[in-house]
Amino acid sequence: MPRRRSPGGRGPDARAVLDALRRTVRAFRAAAQTAERALGISGAQHFVLERLADAPAVSLNELAARTLTHKSSVSVVASRLVARGLVRRERSAADGRGIVLTLTAAGRRALARSPDSAQHRMLTALQRFPPAQLARFARLFERFTDELGVAGLEPTMLFEEEGGGPAGGRERRSRGARSARHSRRGRGRTGTKSNHERRP
Repeated sequence: MPRRRSPGGRGPDARAVLDALRRTVRAFRAAAQTAERALGISGAQHFVLERLADAPAVSLNELAARTLTHKSSVSVVASRLVARGLVRRERSAADGRGIVLTLTAAGRRALARSPDSAQHRMLTALQRFPPAQLARFARLFERFTDELGVAGLEPTMLFEEEGGGPAGGRERRSRGARSARHSRRGRGRTGTKSNHERRP
């Protein structure tokens, strides 16, 4: 079997890119963990709360535009925030058909005791780029994802687990632990004979 060639990169430039990505991922992971510990919600849910802080969103399309993501992705996150009591979803008073998403008092209290989300910090940094540099950065980063072979992946919201974030993960782990305990007890009952059965 031929040996896989190790990518040599391009010296200092490749190292600079890798180091920048390492720092970014490290900082964003820490921010998401802070949101989980302080608020019990995912990093994506924290970001949506921030986007709703200034004004209600009069539609999911508007909220998707504020978060720079797809409507289907932000809809899932918003529904989880509604279920947690941090966001209120009401019918639009204008036509009775649309929806309005608003922070609840609990949602505002949660934001008050948390630092800025990773996504908020990212957008703030990008907004400081001159327009021409930001456009070039976007093209280069798209090229990078294409070379990685991930350009076709759905760009879901950052730091949002399929099970709904921290609580979903804890619930799944709890169910798994209960199943394991039941399984061990079942093996104990079927694999061990009683005193009556052992007597000749």
